[in-house]
Amino acid sequence: MVTRNDAEEMPDGPRPTVFLSYSRADLDRSRPVIGLLEDHGFDVWWDGRLEGGENYLATTEGALEAADCVVVLWSKTSVASHWVRDEAQRGRERGCLVPLSLDGTMAPLGFRQFQLLDIAGWSGDPAASQAQKILAAVTRQAGEAPIAGGNASAGAALAPSPSGTVQAAKGITLSRRSAIIGGVGVAGAVALAGAWATGLFAPSAAGAVSMVVLPFANLTGDDSKSWFSNGLSNELRSVLVRNPRLKVAAPTSSGAIAGEDEFAIGRTLGVDHILRGSVQRDEARMRVSAELVQIEGGLVRWAETYDRALEDVFALQSEIAETVALSLVAEVASDEEARTSIAAQQDVGGTASIAAYEAFLRGRALADLSAGVESDRSALAQFDAAIAADPDYAAAHAMRANMLSAIANAASDPADVAPLFAAAIEAAERALALEERLTQGHLALGFALNNGQLNRGAALSHYQAAERLAQGDADALRSVAMFNAYGADPQSAMAMMDRVLPLDPLNARAFRTAGYIALLAHDYSAVVDHMQRALELNPSLASAHFAIANARLMQGDATAALAAAKAEPVSVFSLTARAIAAWELDDAPAAENALSQLVAEYGDASLYQQAQIRAQRGEPSEALALLERAYGSRDPGMLFARNDPLLNPLRGQPAFEDLLLRLSS
Repeated sequence: MVTRNDAEEMPDGPRPTVFLSYSRADLDRSRPVIGLLEDHGFDVWWDGRLEGGENYLATTEGALEAADCVVVLWSKTSVASHWVRDEAQRGRERGCLVPLSLDGTMAPLGFRQFQLLDIAGWSGDPAASQAQKILAAVTRQAGEAPIAGGNASAGAALAPSPSGTVQAAKGITLSRRSAIIGGVGVAGAVALAGAWATGLFAPSAAGAVSMVVLPFANLTGDDSKSWFSNGLSNELRSVLVRNPRLKVAAPTSSGAIAGEDEFAIGRTLGVDHILRGSVQRDEARMRVSAELVQIEGGLVRWAETYDRALEDVFALQSEIAETVALSLVAEVASDEEARTSIAAQQDVGGTASIAAYEAFLRGRALADLSAGVESDRSALAQFDAAIAADPDYAAAHAMRANMLSAIANAASDPADVAPLFAAAIEAAERALALEERLTQGHLALGFALNNGQLNRGAALSHYQAAERLAQGDADALRSVAMFNAYGADPQSAMAMMDRVLPLDPLNARAFRTAGYIALLAHDYSAVVDHMQRALELNPSLASAHFAIANARLMQGDATAALAAAKAEPVSVFSLTARAIAAWELDDAPAAENALSQLVAEYGDASLYQQAQIRAQRGEPSEALALLERAYGSRDPGMLFARNDPLLNPLRGQPAFEDLLLRLSS
């Protein structure tokens, strides 16, 4: 690096000038940047150099116009400063802008097409990598020779070679086909190839690159239209997650921390890159801005704004997904492998009807609320509307099946359950007839067969298909893992959750699933650990305390089990665990009271829970009779029977083993 002494020995002549734009509230954090640049030999202008009595505006404007480089220090304070934005705007117009982030704050809209260097963790040490990146960026913009050890420009110019390829700096070449794949276009190819040339596309371990698709910002000015912007980002994720070379964080985690700083989101999720964007639209047109940001250093690897007709949204989704995939896969795969991975991520089960698509997105937004049966019915109406607009919309048929199953699970009248599950099976079968590669179709059919008819044998092939089709989809794998946990090898389900949780580390439901799988695998310490993490993420999460109560009972701690039971918000689970824990604590009146209340409130809807209580009380005949009735009514609680530790007292009895055999068929 160049020190002050080195600078003093530079050839005579004017030093490169730097205009520093910052918020006065950030002065202490700005001084290390000023000192670094001055020590490097730059003439840094900042408002601390103003002499008393000087004309502030005239002097500042003169310095801004004369500077070889404009360095803007973005922060939570400076993004709200009109002065800083105006100065950054002039630096952008003059083509000499270098944006830095002091605290991880992203640049405001209008400045996100520039590589943003995140120096939030910089101690001020001039030998640190962040310091070298600052010097490299400023030196490039100031027009001087690159600093020794610095990176070449990520926007390095490309020129056609005699062979017709597109050539980047440092001898990196890309076929013109690769440069424009998915509609990247010449401008996108320049940015991508420049980034390849500088080594910015660093892969993560194990040959896969990690990323998260953040919810796109809704800039329509109408909050009720957020279903479109959120839906667009969700659809992009659903395409990218099919790419075997990409490790894509789950959408629940992405949404769980919406509103936090985007760099912090990425670091919390443990991913290398962020895909973010914004959407404006009216009845006929849309403007979509998207950018791919590398978290380390905050470098913007690709950015583009699209003004398109609304009906072009399908082609636009493919274009963005292919561009992102190409840029990320390039460093971990050959050109041929990159193209193959992009081909594998093609969307399936979609539509060409904008009316069907919009109804589908509205339905997905309602389904994601998980706010109860009314929102599920509203979602179902939207999926019905999507199918009316396009009867061959496979994804809409699959989501229709999911909503019918959800409504069946919540039905208060047992007579409604079987017809609803039958309709769900019909809808899922229609989805797969239209598109057999549709993961959601296989999951919907498997769930309806397993939960609605206790037909594990018929459901098995569909869960296996979903696992093959969705190797990187945390939501899909979570469903598959839960299905596997009901079977003969719950340990394999635990291993699958070891793959899921890193993809979805902020999803309370993912940890709850892991906890129940651990319960069925009889790993009681893991049950408590997973459920406590789930409750940290969502303190009101249903049935988590019930699982903890079960684990404590199996560990012989009835007092702790009773405490967990009392904390459980769902009455059917709370009463079940209370009845068992009180019995273990020799409090027969409390145990009888809990059981009586359970029967009074839930009747035959609680047959399985009543059997759990009777089994734990040492009443096997009564427990077996209740299980037979539960099996006859296709109570989905029976799915737990094979591995449920609360039914351990029944194991080995011929009647119970016969029941398990019927459940497995």
